[in-house]
Amino acid sequence: MEERKVRIADIAEELGLSTATVSYVLNGRKGKVSERTARKVRQVLEERGYLPRAAEILLGQNPERIVGVLVNRHEKYEDHILEDAFLSSALNALSAETGRRGLQMMVRTVVSEEEIVSFASMWNLEGLVLIGFCSMDYGNLRGRVRVPFAVYDGCGVTAERVFCVNIDDRQGGFQVGEYFRVCGHRRALCLADNRVDMDLARWEGFREGFGPGAEFLLIPMRKEERIAFWRENLAFLLRYSAIFAVSDFYAVELMHVLMESGVRVPEDVSIAGFDDSPLCGMVWPSLTSVRQDTAMRASAALDALRQLRAGGEVEPAITLPVSLVVRGSTAFVQSAQK
Repeated sequence: MEERKVRIADIAEELGLSTATVSYVLNGRKGKVSERTARKVRQVLEERGYLPRAAEILLGQNPERIVGVLVNRHEKYEDHILEDAFLSSALNALSAETGRRGLQMMVRTVVSEEEIVSFASMWNLEGLVLIGFCSMDYGNLRGRVRVPFAVYDGCGVTAERVFCVNIDDRQGGFQVGEYFRVCGHRRALCLADNRVDMDLARWEGFREGFGPGAEFLLIPMRKEERIAFWRENLAFLLRYSAIFAVSDFYAVELMHVLMESGVRVPEDVSIAGFDDSPLCGMVWPSLTSVRQDTAMRASAALDALRQLRAGGEVEPAITLPVSLVVRGSTAFVQSAQK
C-alpha cells in the first residue's frame, strides 16, 4: 500500500496549531510566528518527512535528489552577493558538476543557522554545500540538520558527517609575497577587510613569502566607505611599490581608483589579487592573481556528499592546491622605482 503523504494539516493538527502558522514557518515569515513555535514546527516537519508540493514535482521528474547550496549573505556584499565574481564562478562549477551527475541544484542566500535549518527541513536533499560561513558552529548545526553537508573554507571544522573543502590560502599568499620579492620590491602592502580565518592565512603567507617590508592594512567593508578610503589614503598607498589584495574584487577596485588618479599600474604600483576570477581578464592591465580550481572543489564536495549519504566515511577536510597566475598588473621593479 502506498504510504500516505504528510500534509500541512497533519502537522498543524499534531502540534495544535493552525495551518496558517505552519505555512508561515515553511515560507520563512518570521514576524508571524515565535521562534519557539517555529523550532517545534521545523522539528516535526523533518521527523515526518514533509515535502512541499514543489519538491514532489522535482522529485517526480528527476529520480536523483537535490543538492542545496547556501551562501552567506554577508553585509559587506550589500545585497549583491551572487554578483561577486568568485561566488558566481563557484556556483557555475557546482551547477556544471551537479548537472553532470544528474542532480538538481538549489541556491539560496541566508544569514543565520536558523535559515539553514529551515531550508534543510523543507526539501528532500542529497546534501548541502555551505559557502562563506567560516565562523559558524558546525557541530551545533550538525545536530539540527539530518543531511550531510560540505563546507567551503570551514576553518578547522571537525564535526561528524561534515566535509570541509579548503584551498591553501597561506600558500597562495606566500606565492604572491615571494613573487613580489623576486621582482625587486622592497615594501609591499596586504589589504583585507578582516584579519581572521582565510584572510589571516593569506596575510601570514604573504608576510612569510615577502619577508621584511611586508605590512598589513585593514580596509572598510562597505563600498562607499572603501572608495573614500582609497582616495583619502592615496599618498600612503603610494609608499608601497607592490600591493596584494586578498580578493580580486578589492584589487580591481583599487586599480580603478589609482588609475583615475594618474597612477600607472604596474609602472608605479604592482597589484595582485586572489581567486583568479573572471574579473582578472576584464580589466586592463589584466590582473595577476592566485588561482583556485573551482571545478576540482565542486567535484570534491559532491563526492563527499555522496559517500556520506551512503553511510561511508570521508576525511574530515582536504586542502586543494593553488597557483599564482602572473599577468600585466605586476612587474619587476625598474631602476627608478623605490
